[in-house]
Formats: sequence, C-alpha cells, structure tokens
Amino acid sequence: MRARARTLLFAAGAAGAAALFTAGALDLPHFGGAVHPYGDRAVHQALRESTTNTISSVNFDQRAFDTIGEELILMASAIGAVVLLRVVGKEAEDQGAAHRHGPAEVSDALRIVGYLLLPVTLLIGVYIIAHGAQSPGGGFQGGVILGTAVHLLYLAGDYPALQRLRPIPVFESTEALAAGVFVAMALAAAGAVPALNGAVGVEVGCALVLLIGKFFEQALLVREPPGGTS
Repeated sequence: MRARARTLLFAAGAAGAAALFTAGALDLPHFGGAVHPYGDRAVHQALRESTTNTISSVNFDQRAFDTIGEELILMASAIGAVVLLRVVGKEAEDQGAAHRHGPAEVSDALRIVGYLLLPVTLLIGVYIIAHGAQSPGGGFQGGVILGTAVHLLYLAGDYPALQRLRPIPVFESTEALAAGVFVAMALAAAGAVPALNGAVGVEVGCALVLLIGKFFEQALLVREPPGGTS
C-alpha cells in the first residue's frame, strides 16, 4: 500500500473514531450528578444474572465481546513479537552466534530468594485467577503475575533452567487454545465466570511468557566477535 493510500485510510478511521467519541462524550451524564444510567443498568443486570459482583458481571456478562477484543490484541502482540524476533535471531545465528548465556554469577542469597519466591508467586497468580469472581483480581491480573513469575529464575541467574521451565512452542499452543476456548464460551454464552477467568488467565500468562521470553532470547544472544574467539 502506498503512503498516500495509508494516509487516506488512517484519516477515514480517525474521522470515524472522532465522530463516535464526540457522540459518546456529548451524551455522558454531568460530572458529579446523581443520575448514572450505565451504572444503574450494570448493577441491575448483575443482580439479574446472579453474578457474584458487579465488576465480574460487567467484564463477562455485559461486555464479553470487549474482553475478547482485549485478548486478541494481546495475542496479536505476542505473535508479532515472536515472528519478528525469531527472524532477527535466525539472522544473527546465520552470521555466527557463539553461544548463549549460561548460569550467571550471582550471590547465593539472590539465587535462594529467586527459587523460594517462584512457587509462592505462581500460587498467588493462581489464587487471583481462581478468586477473581469473589474479590479484586481476575484473569488478566493473575495472568500477568503468572507470566512474570516464571522469569524469577532469570533474576536468580539461571537462564538455562528458565529455558527448560518455559518451552516456547508449548506456550504458543496453549495461548492459542486458551483464546479459542474463551471465544467459544463467550459466543455460546455458556461459560461460568470462574471458567472464563481461567481461560483469560492462561491466555494472558502464556502471552507474557512468549513476549518476555523472546525479548530475553534476543537480548542474550552472544555473537562471535571478529577473529573467531568468544
């Protein structure tokens, strides 16, 4: 697509978004007023659906399609990063990659803390996902905790152990499967909130692992310097 066509396409999209935003903003209730139509309807719908709390009802009963959009955006970001960084990494290896980092020289205290915090942090992530319908939290928050908790091994200085703990192909497949399960449950209107939270948590966690993992692989790739010595 030529630059002129891209500009026209962007202008059309921006004009449409601006029109929708203006129409929505003009119809908002006055700031500080006592009348909040959306809030009243959200609470009424939550009671009607017998959802544990209004926030979960908004996320999964009333705007599940929006949650699907957020899932697909994150999934597309992860796929894009994996594809781009995989190509860059292959080019670097073709040019002569010497080796990758092994266990780093870190203090025993830091290594022990990293190993001890890993299972605790994973447990916290699972707890937040499982109790997202009863308390603050949910699939997105718990998924972020799970996805980042895995990389405590990197902070502990053991990158080879991290590679064994999070095989990238497995997380790629699991992310796609979790996203598909969530879409299927949302479209069929058959998913209970805990099950939907679980699907979101798995998808978000896998996406974070893919993103961080690919950036690590790219950053830690060591090229062989001129002369053939490493």
